[in-house]
Amino acid sequence: MTEQKIRIKIKSFDHRLADQAVSQIVETVERTGAIAVGPVPLPTDIEKFCVIRSPNIDKDSREQFEIRTHKRLIDILQPTSKTIDALSQLNVASGVEIDIKL
Repeated sequence: MTEQKIRIKIKSFDHRLADQAVSQIVETVERTGAIAVGPVPLPTDIEKFCVIRSPNIDKDSREQFEIRTHKRLIDILQPTSKTIDALSQLNVASGVEIDIKL
């Protein structure tokens, strides 16, 4: 007998929005009777950009920007049909990407 598992990955540029989405998902999962394992914080991706400030005179002067992507991982053990329905109808803040794998 194989045990069914749902894996949810959450990505956001703002760590507070990611944590809010995680708490909503965990509350929903526990309310429907399934077991939530996590959230597991994954390493933050930092993407850096270096841009020349002025292309004419100040070629040595540069400006630096970065984008941080915060990621979380939640595993749901023993999901029911209620759990899947509740997760599909869950409203999270904009700016949060949720990837659900069965």
